[in-house]
Amino acid sequence: MNRSIKFMAAAAALSALLATPALAQNVKVTPLGGIDGEFCAQDRALIFEDPNGTRILYDPGRTVAGATDPRLGKIDILLVSHMHGDHLGNAHNKAPNAGTCASPDMSVSDVPNSNAVNIALAKKSKIVTGSEMPPFFAAKLKALGGDPANSMLARFGGSVTVGGVRIATVTAMHSNGVDPEYIGGELGKSMKDAGIAGDVGLATGYVLWFSNGLVAYLSGDTGVTADQERVVRDLYKAKLAVMNMGDGFTTGPAEAAFVMNELVKPASVIASHANEVGTVGGKVRPGSKTEAFIKAVKVPVYVPLSGIAMEFTSTGACAAGCSTN
Repeated sequence: MNRSIKFMAAAAALSALLATPALAQNVKVTPLGGIDGEFCAQDRALIFEDPNGTRILYDPGRTVAGATDPRLGKIDILLVSHMHGDHLGNAHNKAPNAGTCASPDMSVSDVPNSNAVNIALAKKSKIVTGSEMPPFFAAKLKALGGDPANSMLARFGGSVTVGGVRIATVTAMHSNGVDPEYIGGELGKSMKDAGIAGDVGLATGYVLWFSNGLVAYLSGDTGVTADQERVVRDLYKAKLAVMNMGDGFTTGPAEAAFVMNELVKPASVIASHANEVGTVGGKVRPGSKTEAFIKAVKVPVYVPLSGIAMEFTSTGACAAGCSTN
């Protein structure tokens, strides 16, 4: 009798296993831009979803319509590369698709808290940053009734693991001053009058290790650095890169292409931070910086069209949803 029961239980378990769809083994990357199906001037935000379900929001900026944006869903981790308003979120659109691609709506103020902090509070997310940024976020969380321990440090050369995803910060050559409007009060006013910003250390990029084996490099707003070869490529062996290429404020298309072709050498690239209309009707705009970057890079460059999920394998190859034109 016992042997029969065991056999029947094993058969039932096997049948249930065979009837269950295989777990997705790709990392999903969903852009949260200003206009559905386009790559626009202010677009920065990306959601990375690990095959295990962990969801990471990178640089929410001004195009995530606050903590109630219906596109967000569950957010376990929030990454902020640096403190500029277009990444941290000094304002945001009143709703997805408000405004236009060239002039997105940014009518909802987020100072002194920031869009990133407001989202983290509502979603009970961990905020992972490097340099001297964690104490700033911890103080904001505490002042708003949140848990300051949810602001976590990943200092250069180290890493933290949250929800099965390992996170490290890497060098980004870019300014990182805290706008006095985030500080407020008499101190903030005095700093603003003097034309100075708060110091929270260096800007950062990120390297993420997902549970399917994919290693991704998120450049932040960086220029060309030797670390892109020696650390991002040689040490961490990134296969997917999210690379800024908007010029003026960040790396230009030619410089960004050099970083991809000669230093990082990933299998795939997601263009980022165009600072102009990158697409019209979902197609890359002729004569744009986005087009110049795509043409100059030797591996596939994918355009982050808002709301359209891309999927990447462990080797950095695109498995679904990617657009190159």
